[in-house]
Amino acid sequence: MSEESLIPVERIERAILMLRGHKVILDADLAALYGVKTRRLNEQVKRNIDRFPGDFMFQLTAQEFDHLKSRFATSSSRWGGKRKLPFVFTEHGALMAASVLNSPKAIEMSILVVRAFVQLRNILATHRQLAAKLGELERKLSTHDQQIVVVFDAIRELMKPPSKPKHRIGF
Repeated sequence: MSEESLIPVERIERAILMLRGHKVILDADLAALYGVKTRRLNEQVKRNIDRFPGDFMFQLTAQEFDHLKSRFATSSSRWGGKRKLPFVFTEHGALMAASVLNSPKAIEMSILVVRAFVQLRNILATHRQLAAKLGELERKLSTHDQQIVVVFDAIRELMKPPSKPKHRIGF
């Protein structure tokens, strides 16, 4: 991977959000990556809507959009912000959007979008493996601690002075 492609992939990774259990990218971010206006992207998507099932693209609810506005400090529609609820695209939807735009820039950037989604998938898999190993280590440590307590109890028993015999045996 060249140095030039690292910067866009990192930029794309920052634009990917987790919504409704899917990794998605906002229509405005995708349009900027593809070098078109958001309006143009959405027009092309609407003209080819049968290429975008619900697992490729969906529109945000008002509540989800309000949450995003507060999280990213987006201006309200009164001050020049978005007037319509944005669409979000999954990995497959982003690729389909590149195909309906059919511009050289869209095709080039779609490759980077796929790489960013794959890289995020790998990072999540690594985190899951790490979490599983940590859980296993915690389980081992908890039984290990119990075993150490048993050893210390045995040592304390050995350190107690012997008890005096009650009856003398012998002469």
